[in-house]
Amino acid sequence: MDNFKNVDVDKLANIYFEGKVISRNIYLKDGSKKTLGVMLVGEYEFNTISRELMEIISGKLNLKLKDENEWKLITNGMEFNIPKNSSFKLKVLELVNYTCSYFED
Repeated sequence: MDNFKNVDVDKLANIYFEGKVISRNIYLKDGSKKTLGVMLVGEYEFNTISRELMEIISGKLNLKLKDENEWKLITNGMEFNIPKNSSFKLKVLELVNYTCSYFED
């Protein structure tokens, strides 16, 4: 899907890592929340509260999930899941556009 229809969007952006990661919350009619964002080249670590699905729209990064030893290359068109109450590290190799979905299960 290249776009979302009939959504509500927060005007205020979520800004992390001194502006190197920026996203906006969108709310779908079914009540679910997603973020649409951009990550500049750099290294980042995130913590999760709920289970998340990250879809990489464009760009390239290396991913390391908590409790894993190996880094995994993720490129445009790929996605990955992060468990709730966890963390993950990213090494963004080229500008990344992404969508993140949040789940309460």
